[in-house]
Parts: sequence; structure tokens; C-alpha cells
Amino acid sequence: MIRILPGAGLALLLALFGHYLAELIGVRWMGLARSPVSPIMMAILLGILLRNTLGLSAVFQPGVRFCLVRILRIGIVLLGIRLSLGEAGAIGLRALPVIVVCVAAALLLVTWISKRLGMSARLGTLIAAGTGICGATAIVALSPTIEARDDETSYAVACITLFGVAAMLAYPFLAHALFNGDGFAAGLFLGTSVHETAQVAGAGMVYQQYFSDPQALDTATVAKLVRNLGMLIVIPLLGFLYHRQHAVSGDKRSWVSMVPLFVIGFALMSLLRTVGDAGEQAFGVLDQDQWSNVVSVTKQAAEICLAVAMAAVGLGTRFRGLVEIGLKPLAVGLVSAALVGAVSFVMISVLY
Repeated sequence: MIRILPGAGLALLLALFGHYLAELIGVRWMGLARSPVSPIMMAILLGILLRNTLGLSAVFQPGVRFCLVRILRIGIVLLGIRLSLGEAGAIGLRALPVIVVCVAAALLLVTWISKRLGMSARLGTLIAAGTGICGATAIVALSPTIEARDDETSYAVACITLFGVAAMLAYPFLAHALFNGDGFAAGLFLGTSVHETAQVAGAGMVYQQYFSDPQALDTATVAKLVRNLGMLIVIPLLGFLYHRQHAVSGDKRSWVSMVPLFVIGFALMSLLRTVGDAGEQAFGVLDQDQWSNVVSVTKQAAEICLAVAMAAVGLGTRFRGLVEIGLKPLAVGLVSAALVGAVSFVMISVLY
């Protein structure tokens, strides 16, 4: 336990500093009520900067690995409290056709493009999951399932981070222009074409701040959370397909063995939120204010866990290892992000 303290403490420190910088840039420097800068992205960038300038001593590595695996999974489980079946409601059902097509398009197109460029199957699968579902979280969650190398995981995360941040800053203005100020359509575009949950929220906040339309933020958030539920199907499915195609002789894994427990935990937390919201008293014990406080604290805990885990991702990103892989994954990430955005735009234009 003591061995993980230095690395875990370093990741926590970077996560806290990332939150401070996000508030400093968005609130104090930009003068916005809420910062559009993602603390999670800041934590990743700080980790990358530290790892590639000062390096990372061996004493920190056990704790960084612990955050990258255990803390991340705890954060994903707690994230389930954000989405109840009731809250998804009409917005989720209305957005579902676009979400399904965009996720499927991302998985198919990215996999096909990566094969055409001669990339490793593991790296292509990671970028596909990150583009289609929920960015770095999906990549790091899928990585152990397909036995990806650390440098492959880091490069996939770097691709998703780079293009996700660019989309977070540019897409709100693009969406406003493409959909003539339609808040629902703009929010759905943001929720289906931006990679990370934090980036989607940031893009929605930018749209709300600049165009005074909260519907875009609400729609983007719900669409992204519904999209995140794709982890329940996509992560075990990609793991199953990968091992079926690439496993060595005699290496056979059952479907059940590849279902991560944290994905089940995510579903159970969503169910907990649904049951808690159902009556006047949550579980017959808590009044509405108390239950709201529980939900709020759980959301904050999830965000803290994910920020710490993403700082660990940054600390695990070594550019020297990325250079050895080559620039092909970067090209795949760029083309994939553009194609998914185009698919989202076409689907929304046709259906709504």
C-alpha cells in the first residue's frame, strides 16, 4: 500500500493543479461564469509535460499504475450516478438513432482506416473505442482487455486528447452555424462528435455562454451519457472480437470473462439513480434534498477519480515511445474525428 502513495499523490496533485488552472483560464482570464476548459484535459497535459521534461522516477510508477487502473474504474462506476433512466427520457430516445449510427460509424470507419494504413490491430481498436464511445476513458478501460502495450494506449489517448480538445473549442461555433442556432441539433452534434465527456460538457458550456442557449448543454450532456452506456456493449464486444481473431492456439476466452466488473458497476449506479429518483423519499429514507446531496457528492467524487486517473495517463505518456510507433495513428485520429463529425451532421440534418 505504501508503494502506491508517491505516484498516487503525484497524480492527485496534478489533478488539483489542473482544476486550478482550468478555473484560472476560464473564469479569471476569460471572464466566464464557468470555465470551458476541461480540468481533466489540463491534468492529462500536465502529466504529459512533467513526464517528458523531468521524467518519472521508478518510485512513482506503482502509484501511477494504481491510479490508471483502480482509480479509473472507481470513477467510471461512480459516473453511473449521472444518468438515470428517467433523466435520459425523451431527449435520450430522440437522440438514440443518431448516437447509434455515429458510434457504429466510428467503430467501423476507424477500424477500416487503421487496417488500410497498416497499423497494429490493438492500436486501431483503441482509437476506434476512444472515437466512438468516451475518449480516453474507453481507451484505458479497453486496453487491458485486448492486452495493449503501454505505448499503444498512450498514443491512442494522445490522439483522442489532441482532436477532442480542438473539437471542444471549435465545434460550438461550427454547430451554431451549421444548424442555424437550433439548440437541440447543436447539442446533439456536440454530444455525438466530441470524444470525452468532459470535452462535451465544455463544448456545451461554451455554446451556452456565447449563444445564451442552455438547451444545447442539456442535450449534449444527455446524448453523451447515453453514448457512454455503449461501454456496456462495445468494450466486451471489441475484446471478444479481438481475441477471436488474434488469440494464439488454445487461448479461448468466454464472453463473460471479458466483461469488466466496473462496467456492471456503472449500470448498477444508473439503476440506483433511477430508483432513488422514483419516489418522494429515496429508498424510503432520504428526502429530496438529502438525495440530491448524495448524488452531487457522488458526481464530484467521480470527477475527482477521473481527473486523478487522467493525470496518471499523462504521466504514462512518453513521447519517445510514441515516435517509435509513427505518425499513422495521428492521421487515423484526425480523419476519424472528421468523419464522425460529418456522419453526425448528415444524420441530424436528415432526421431533424
